[in-house]
Amino acid sequence: MVRADAVSRIGQGKPDFEQIKTICGDPARLIDYMDERNIWRMVLINYVSPEVMGFTEETNDFSARFAGHRPERFIPFGGIDPRRVKDVAAEMDRLLGDLRLRGIKIHPPHQLLRANGYLDDPDLRGLATVYEKCIAYNIPVMVHTGTSIFPRARNKYGDPMDLDDVAMDFPDLKLIVAHGGRPLWMETVRFLLRRHPNLFFDVSSVPPSRLLNYFPWLEHVADRALFGSDWPAPLVLDIGKNVEQFMQVPLPDEAKRKILHDNAQALFA
Repeated sequence: MVRADAVSRIGQGKPDFEQIKTICGDPARLIDYMDERNIWRMVLINYVSPEVMGFTEETNDFSARFAGHRPERFIPFGGIDPRRVKDVAAEMDRLLGDLRLRGIKIHPPHQLLRANGYLDDPDLRGLATVYEKCIAYNIPVMVHTGTSIFPRARNKYGDPMDLDDVAMDFPDLKLIVAHGGRPLWMETVRFLLRRHPNLFFDVSSVPPSRLLNYFPWLEHVADRALFGSDWPAPLVLDIGKNVEQFMQVPLPDEAKRKILHDNAQALFA
């Protein structure tokens, strides 16, 4: 069950929050929502965070079941906390082999860990196995970077520089830097993109009208950028409106197409 304080924060600024919860619990309703906004595919981001969010391992089964209704439209992500699993390799085989999840989400501020914790924390050695299994299955790992406004989040874990180790130690891993480190570490992400060819980053949870304030160099890394809305996260009201606003950003049409479509199409091929 999602923690009450987390639910309250997700619903912030959303007068239609009850309707949103209904949509997000019903694949058919979500498809209708997507069709009304001309959205063909959606990535369903889910992860394990019992202490901060109330998300348990059941989240993974939910993500797989939900996407199974329309696998051509939904791309399911799940998560793992190696401290909560006896056999990390077996659990990863279950997630990626049996459940057929298409990506793994690591959320350091919500899971209270560092993405490179396998280096010096005995309880997190299993993170290395997570990354190795994702390479074996050719599955991307998305890591939250930047701050979180959820009440129990620990933002010291949001520094993207931890991913320098991950990208170096696992050069064949497809690594998505979620949120581009906003609002504190955007230049760190720029450095990481220059340094590591296996990194992508997404622009989710940044108001499209302010994208170039956060990432003035966005056009130069358009081959590595992914559009995302972070809906139904706090203050993200509607995916369709986000797309409309993104189309008004002064970027070349080719760059917009890459960010909205082509890069994700290649990443999840």
